[in-house]
Amino acid sequence: MKNVLFVFFAACILMTACSNDNKDLSRDEAMNLIKQETAYPKVVEYDLFCGDPEFAKKVLDAGLETQGLLTVQRTQKLSDVGKPIIQLSGKAEPYLLPTPEKDKSINIQKVKLAEEELKEVTGIKMTEDGKGAVAEYTTTYKNVTPFSALVNTDFQKENIHQATFALYDDGWRLEKKQ
Repeated sequence: MKNVLFVFFAACILMTACSNDNKDLSRDEAMNLIKQETAYPKVVEYDLFCGDPEFAKKVLDAGLETQGLLTVQRTQKLSDVGKPIIQLSGKAEPYLLPTPEKDKSINIQKVKLAEEELKEVTGIKMTEDGKGAVAEYTTTYKNVTPFSALVNTDFQKENIHQATFALYDDGWRLEKKQ
């Protein structure tokens, strides 16, 4: 009888130790992991092609010259070929981003359009085995700049994203996209 009780007790301990003691991923935990693993708020950047006449027309159509952010040289002498025809003014300074020397050499300047920030985790779907989860979250744009007129993005709209999580022995981890 003692052997049967001992075997039963040992089996119970083994089953308890090996049981699926997973905890569900909470919205707060998902939000914290997304904040840690991603670079929110993200700067949305854009390349200005300062030597391109067609791009200069796009800049004029967006009204950036009338806002005083830049000037467009409408005529160019033969000696000016290869030089930028778009000159940024001091009013554009707060929106300029660091630009690699390689880009500068071909008259490209990076500018800020907006900042995308994490708003909230709107839902979590656990996998059947409880070892994975997919979280849906939204982002919004803030600090939208006048240069945003150059793109066809609705900066008032919330964006919906998904993040995949896996449960490891030390807790939940955000899976990196390949």
